[in-house]
Amino acid sequence: MEPKRHILTSFESALENLRKDVLMMSSLFQRSLENARKGLFDRDEDWCNTVIVDDEEIDSLEIQVDTEGMEIMLRYHPVASDLRNVISAMKTSVNIERAADQAVGIARRARKLCAVQAIPDSSRIQPMFQHTMAMFADAMKAYADGDPALSETLKPRDKELDEMNRNFAESITSLMPTNPDSIRGMLELIFVARCLERIGDLAKNIAEDTIYAVSVKDIRHTNQAQPR
Repeated sequence: MEPKRHILTSFESALENLRKDVLMMSSLFQRSLENARKGLFDRDEDWCNTVIVDDEEIDSLEIQVDTEGMEIMLRYHPVASDLRNVISAMKTSVNIERAADQAVGIARRARKLCAVQAIPDSSRIQPMFQHTMAMFADAMKAYADGDPALSETLKPRDKELDEMNRNFAESITSLMPTNPDSIRGMLELIFVARCLERIGDLAKNIAEDTIYAVSVKDIRHTNQAQPR
C-alpha cells in the first residue's frame, strides 16, 4: 500500500501546483487590467508600459501550465473528476492568457489616448471596467472554490456587459459630430470597450469550464444555465 499512497500524494501535489500557477496567472492578469485602467484614466504611459511588459510573464506561465498539465496526464493517467480538473486548469490558463492580451490591447490604446486631447465623457467607460473586473474576479473565485452556483451567474452578467458595450459605442458615436477633433480618440475608446467585452466573454468561458469540471454539465451554447 505504501507505493500507492506515495503516487497519490505525488499526484495531489502536482495538481495543486497546477492550480497555483493558474491562480498566479489570474492575479497577474487582474493587476494588468487595473494598471491598464489607471493608464487610461490617469493618462499615464508608465502604467500602460507596465501592462505590456508584464504580459511576457503571463505568457510564460501559460506555457508552464500547459506543460504541467500534459505531464500529469502522461504520468498519472487521471480519470473522471481528476481528469476534468486538469483539463479545466489548462483551458482556464488559455482564457487568462487571452484576457491578458486584451489588457495589452487596452494599454496600447490608452497610450495612444495619452497623446491626444482628453475625450469628452470618457468616464462613461468606467462602469464597464468595474463590471468586467468583477466578472473576472468571480469567475476565478468560482474556479478556485469549485463553485458551480457562482459560475452560473456569469452568463447573464456577460449579456449585461454586451449591452453596456453597445450603449457605450452608441453614446460615444453620438458625440462625434460635435467633437470632430476628438473622433480619433473616441474610436480608440470604442475599441477599449470591445476589449472589455471580450474579457467578459473569456470570464464566462472560465465559468462554463468550472461548471463542467465540477458537475459534468455543459452549458455552452444555451440561452441560460441549466437548473441545478
